[in-house]
Amino acid sequence: MTEPDAQRPPAGRWSAWRVVWWFGFVSLAADMVYEGARAMYGPLLASLGATALVVGLVTGAGEAMALVLRLVFGPLADRTGRYWGLTIVGYGLTAVCVPLLAVTPFVGGAGLALAAVLILLERSGKAVRSPSKSALLAHVAASVGRGRGFGVHKALDQLGAFAGPLVVAAVVAAAGAIWPGLLVLAVPGAVAMVLLAVLRARVPDPSVYDPAPATATPAGPARPPRADGRAPRHGMRGWFADAVGSQLPRAFFAYAVAAGLMTGGLVTFGILGYHLTVAGLLPVAAVPVVYSGAMAVEALAALGVGFVYDRRGAAVLTVVPVLVALVPVLALTRTAWVALAGVAVWGLAYGIQDSTVKALVAEVVDAPRRASAYGVFAGIQGAFAIVGGLVSGWLYDRSITWLVVLVAVSQLVALGLLLRTLRSVRATGSTGSTGSSGEAGPGVTGREAPAG
Repeated sequence: MTEPDAQRPPAGRWSAWRVVWWFGFVSLAADMVYEGARAMYGPLLASLGATALVVGLVTGAGEAMALVLRLVFGPLADRTGRYWGLTIVGYGLTAVCVPLLAVTPFVGGAGLALAAVLILLERSGKAVRSPSKSALLAHVAASVGRGRGFGVHKALDQLGAFAGPLVVAAVVAAAGAIWPGLLVLAVPGAVAMVLLAVLRARVPDPSVYDPAPATATPAGPARPPRADGRAPRHGMRGWFADAVGSQLPRAFFAYAVAAGLMTGGLVTFGILGYHLTVAGLLPVAAVPVVYSGAMAVEALAALGVGFVYDRRGAAVLTVVPVLVALVPVLALTRTAWVALAGVAVWGLAYGIQDSTVKALVAEVVDAPRRASAYGVFAGIQGAFAIVGGLVSGWLYDRSITWLVVLVAVSQLVALGLLLRTLRSVRATGSTGSTGSSGEAGPGVTGREAPAG
């Protein structure tokens, strides 16, 4: 990307807030697609013959792929400079794979396997696009406050996540079958691709929105210098070094492990939706309505916590382990209203986890390594996600009590690690620069760090 020369974008460019909103509109349409489908993954897989273990494995593996594969696509974005191209390809995978789920009831015994493959491919699309999209958005959000920028983007994102399941619920209720509700999601998928094409044409280089930088972000695929001052490594060895985060600060890894424990401990909605259906608490058509409500809670959480983050700092994240631990206690009961309260807590936890967490990563790591950092961070989360999904599905069939206990213990560890990380960050007074030793940490006061 090219070096910005001022706080304001060049003449003729959109304002930073306008770009944030357009990124949000793209995510709004795309979220109608994959969140509308995600609301039905549990009931769809159950209708195709899946057990709770299979549902947990597929949905957990899907979330893991959406995260772990960013280890590949984060460094790929930084090395090639193709942030926009990867973003477009990733959204395209989602727009294509979700409507194809509509054919799974019509292919006999292969339906379950085909559904699992399409779910995994759809989640892979998120891995392809997310590091690049987050890196692009981080540049723009630097001008408006990263907590606010990511929070507003997430709120619009969640508006789509709210609308998509409602559309699916209406179609499923009218048709009396799941597949038409998935097929209709081809429409917002096409809208997302059109909006993304317009945004790419109008804002080819979001780095123009960076505040006046202390250092410039190199153009194209140029590699940032190593923390020890030596030349950057190239080839497969350098790629592997990027994938494992060899040049990322230790504070980043401590934070990533804490976030991974929170991600793995948060029971997937596939399991929650499966429980609501097989326990007879709700009819199938009502499950996406419940999911839509959870998405509304998530949107409010993302927006509200984003503002609190900018004012009070990263300590706001300490509430997440508490919320994650409460989810199975409430959501996996046999009382409908208690289970619905648990789903609302799930939405609150997920909203904070999936928005403000990213803002803090942008403060820990400098811009030239940011997409790689998002990839490593997501990879760590993904490793925990697949284990969490598998274990929660296995324990659901055996002992919900032990599932509750295991989640609570994991969140105590996450909370302790998160508190330790925040104390370390305050002690170093880091503002996102790696310095000569490679040490870095976020500014926990919520003030902006240099974006470049």
